[in-house]
Amino acid sequence: MNFLPLYINYPSWIHPEIFPGVPVLGLIRWYGLMYIFAFGTAFLVLKKLLKEGALDEISSDGTLRKATEDDIFSFIATGIIFLLIGARIFSTLVYDTSGIYWKKPWLIFWPFNSSGQFTGLAGMSYHGGFIGGLIGMIFWCKKNKRQTLKWIDAMVTAIPLGYTFGRLGNFLNGELYGRITSAPWGIIFPQAERFSASFQWVKDFASQCGLQISGLLVNLPRHPSQLYEAFFEGLVLFSILWFLRKKKPFDGFSGAIYTIGYGIFRFFIEYFREPDSDIGYRIAADTNAPIYLNTSLFNISTGQILCLLMVLGGISLAIFSYFLAKKKNQQKSA
Repeated sequence: MNFLPLYINYPSWIHPEIFPGVPVLGLIRWYGLMYIFAFGTAFLVLKKLLKEGALDEISSDGTLRKATEDDIFSFIATGIIFLLIGARIFSTLVYDTSGIYWKKPWLIFWPFNSSGQFTGLAGMSYHGGFIGGLIGMIFWCKKNKRQTLKWIDAMVTAIPLGYTFGRLGNFLNGELYGRITSAPWGIIFPQAERFSASFQWVKDFASQCGLQISGLLVNLPRHPSQLYEAFFEGLVLFSILWFLRKKKPFDGFSGAIYTIGYGIFRFFIEYFREPDSDIGYRIAADTNAPIYLNTSLFNISTGQILCLLMVLGGISLAIFSYFLAKKKNQQKSA
């Protein structure tokens, strides 16, 4: 019987390390490089907004206070430090189920395993980074007496394009893949869970994909959910914010749109992304539902709960910013 392949094999030449097997250079990973691209892209976007005057402020005495490149560099650097701290803390204390980081919190930022081998700080949480980065931006604005909502609006406009590189880094690492799928763009990731070829549903699924079974275990195609996120949470969200940057009705508007937009995009993409195996669903209509299949829209993951909180937070920010702007306009006209 001839099979028509309806899937894509993950490229064999892609490795998490940029120079696999090379001493010292073998420690350099694509994911880390993508972080550099992400932060560099955010700086370039902020630099463009700086030239457009998006960060200029009118002081209480009516004088114009212009921002400089040093300001945005300092702003980004502070945000990055807080982002990395928040992302790491959230990843270890919320997503890790072993409990070791609660017992030994100093390991949160310890880049070596129990054998003394350098592993880096593997494991970062977007939502933790979001909270940490937000705290960092507020801290910087208060310290430098800048208008917080104006600077946050600029930063969220720059974030999505950089975020695209982060998700591409996940793809290059072959991690955070999605649930199994028979869609023709499904990808067989080397590190994904394999299923017993003795199960009839596995045989049927493989047949749908045109996948020939040649062993006892089968690696089935997965949704490339990292690429879905790179597109919607990255490129699409950036396009929306970039289009609205000169049309926002009040400071804080872009921040609200980003928070709501990301929350909505990520919430729905989570239906295609496989939850962490040791956590599973936080809320489950079907308690026996496997995580590699989407059997119910009411099986909710940790990420989806956090995304719903983001949407509520974004709506709250929009309401707060609107009334704050209204109050300031009333004071000016009084």
